Amino acid sequence: MTATDDAARASGRPDADGPGSEHTATDSAPGSSGDARRRVASDERRLRRSRRDLTLRVAFVEFVRHPSPWMITILLVAALAARLALGGWGLVDLLVPLVMVAVFPLAEWLIHVFILHWRPKRLGPVTVDTLLARKHREHHNDPRDIPLIFIPWRALIWVIAAAVLIGAFAFGSIRPGLTFLVILGALGIVYEWTHYLIHTDYRPRSRLYRAIWRNHRFHHYRNEHYWFTVTTSGTADRLLRTHPDPDSVEKSPTAKNLHALG
Repeated sequence: MTATDDAARASGRPDADGPGSEHTATDSAPGSSGDARRRVASDERRLRRSRRDLTLRVAFVEFVRHPSPWMITILLVAALAARLALGGWGLVDLLVPLVMVAVFPLAEWLIHVFILHWRPKRLGPVTVDTLLARKHREHHNDPRDIPLIFIPWRALIWVIAAAVLIGAFAFGSIRPGLTFLVILGALGIVYEWTHYLIHTDYRPRSRLYRAIWRNHRFHHYRNEHYWFTVTTSGTADRLLRTHPDPDSVEKSPTAKNLHALG
């Protein structure tokens, strides 16, 4: 199997093993009660019947061809090696991971709403429009374009640099700072892998993954103003009231064209 074949199978594009699957669970306007959930169920059945049967191995081969997983992994491995070398474990090394894992869904929500869905703003002659926001609009326009699924590497350089500065100076000691970087790297890999896998033709099997898969597909194909978490379903969205019954939400005309800027 060639690299092109792997990418095609991962994306589900027409040059994979059969017709593409851009017609998703929530591409149509709402109809009778239960319409959105019926369409999600139909999409799941389509994947179960698909001849592609994308395996995790094939998905992983494509995943590691992109720069952001490697960049995050390097951060994770370097921070972990340094933390193990320094030793001197304490209670803070337990508290930092617990707090970070607990607040991660909220952080996802805030980043998604205020950074990725940033609406360009005019300040005099200057338009403020970030790389992350531009790339995210492109991702909404074509959710099955694999490179657009990942955090842009040029933006990730600055994110990692900022994280390293926080780890070095925000904790009063390098040890908990390194623990922070280890957990941040692990959460970053989980985010990239989960987001990538949702946009492939990998079949949802477990109940947990099906819930996460549905949550994100509703965001892309139903209404971009709801369902902002990616690695969890119904956590921060429930807290912040962006997890409605999908059948109660009208299909947004700008789900693929954020802010109607296209």
